[in-house]
Amino acid sequence: MMSHQHAAGATGAGSVVLELGGDVGVLVVTTPAALLGQEIEISPAGPDSPRTHSLVRERVTADGTSYAAVYPALAAGHYTVWADTATAVGSIAVSGGQVASFRWPA
Repeated sequence: MMSHQHAAGATGAGSVVLELGGDVGVLVVTTPAALLGQEIEISPAGPDSPRTHSLVRERVTADGTSYAAVYPALAAGHYTVWADTATAVGSIAVSGGQVASFRWPA
């Protein structure tokens, strides 16, 4: 997770465009509210894989409010979720044409 915060407003239902299909999937990392505005890094599993990040935003839907970072177009494969530059908090498999979910550890 990156150490700086960003100010970003809440997103409403239908405000995130997801690219799904073939060998492309989506990852949603659900977090506690305390991570609002933080960037969470992920990388393909494996040594020295390049990382990408997404901002934790407030997500408002008919079911209520949640907090999540969304990675809208990932190549199918296994990914590592990072707490910081050296600490992994878990891993997740992303399948083409599907949305994978990862819950940030409490």
